[in-house]
Amino acid sequence: MTLWDTLLRIAPELILAIGATDLLLVAAFRPGAAGYRFISWSAVALLGLAALSLLGPAGNGGAIFGGQFIADPFATFAKLLIYFASAIAIIIAGRHFERDGQLRGEYPVLILLSAIGMSIMVSAADFLMLYIGLELQSLAAYVLASFARKDGRSAEAGLKYFVLGALASGILLYGMSLLYGFSGTTSFAGVAEAMGDGLSAGEMFGLVFVLAGLAFKISAVPFHMWTPDVYEGAPTPVTAFFASAPKVAALALTTRVVISAMGPSGSAWQQIIIFMALASIVLGAVAAINQPNIKRLLAYSSINNVGFALIGLAAGTAEGVAALMSYLFIYIMMTVGSFVCVLQMKDKDGNPVETIASLAGLSRSRPGLAAAFAIFMFSLAGIPPLFGFWAKFLVFDAAVGAGLTPLAAIGIAASVIGAFYYLKIIKTIYFDAPAEGFAPARSAIDYGIITACAAVIVFGYLLNPWLGQASAAAAASLF
Repeated sequence: MTLWDTLLRIAPELILAIGATDLLLVAAFRPGAAGYRFISWSAVALLGLAALSLLGPAGNGGAIFGGQFIADPFATFAKLLIYFASAIAIIIAGRHFERDGQLRGEYPVLILLSAIGMSIMVSAADFLMLYIGLELQSLAAYVLASFARKDGRSAEAGLKYFVLGALASGILLYGMSLLYGFSGTTSFAGVAEAMGDGLSAGEMFGLVFVLAGLAFKISAVPFHMWTPDVYEGAPTPVTAFFASAPKVAALALTTRVVISAMGPSGSAWQQIIIFMALASIVLGAVAAINQPNIKRLLAYSSINNVGFALIGLAAGTAEGVAALMSYLFIYIMMTVGSFVCVLQMKDKDGNPVETIASLAGLSRSRPGLAAAFAIFMFSLAGIPPLFGFWAKFLVFDAAVGAGLTPLAAIGIAASVIGAFYYLKIIKTIYFDAPAEGFAPARSAIDYGIITACAAVIVFGYLLNPWLGQASAAAAASLF
């Protein structure tokens, strides 16, 4: 393989790395609103260019760097979702930061750097490559969480995220060290080969520690404790980013590690995944019921959705992985749309409002926004015929097909609990006595994003032939 062939396979990462470095220099020499707008749209263009480069060898070129990095349909599917969510996080941030005087070009650059790390994560086929991508993504995320320096909540969120993230990285690194020590290799294929001869006690401990570290990154129970505080304290565009792109990257990474590296020890990792799935579904549903803050409620909603996605992974089959990938696509649309709706919650002075009670009477003052909120909440609850129902149906069907009918049954029962707090928001919007109205809408871009996401949720079944084919191809590349 020539150098040119290698470069083509890492084209998305090269585009983002070179672009982020150049834009960082622009941010230093061109501060202010004009510089921010140029950097933001340039960053969005770079993400689009990176996505287009996946049409070449970067989308299905195979392994490079001695098998440490792999370009396959699975990584391509995840990268497209990551780039889309990252671009939205950049586009929606301008008006939010403008009012607070936080228009700094470093924000889109940090998003790009985080996107590079996530790209490496989903293409990693070796624990060393995994750790490089994970830390690159995490370092940018720590800064993003505390980006609003004048807000004490944001500084607290960044500190909590950093401390707990460092702990999770240590746990993950220790697990990787154990797997290396007892298998003699850091490659996923080599670890799988070693586990094929029987799971030793050392490999078992390594497996548990690795899954514990990854569980923190996907905010699965019992490693979810950072999520509500960070989501509430971070600026809303950053929270929208955390709830979408890194979630996709971490779940895709976990899937590749479980299937590619730990596949032969299915009974061992499957028990852990089933526990995390059920615990995340139940806690995410119950803990959200009495939350007065919309961002905090959506944090528990993300924990709940991670649990449902893990049901597909617990199946351990190509159908289960395909269901998980389809779930991630639909989840991204629901989450992005929900958080852009939250960004419209501003009082008459333009200050952000985050209480659920402030949504009372929204159906009368802003009927379009109220309808969008209702669509996203009904879909997150899994109410047919919206696309969110199809996401849950796919993972439950995969679980039943793999002989995990009790898991699917418990998941279905727990989804009823989660529906309560989604319906509570809709009840507040349409039936409670009106509260003080929000400021009028000023961003056509935000409303365009909300409309597009809502259209996907309502008419998404038209995408099923494409989505099913893409998800199946992504899953098949792992098996």
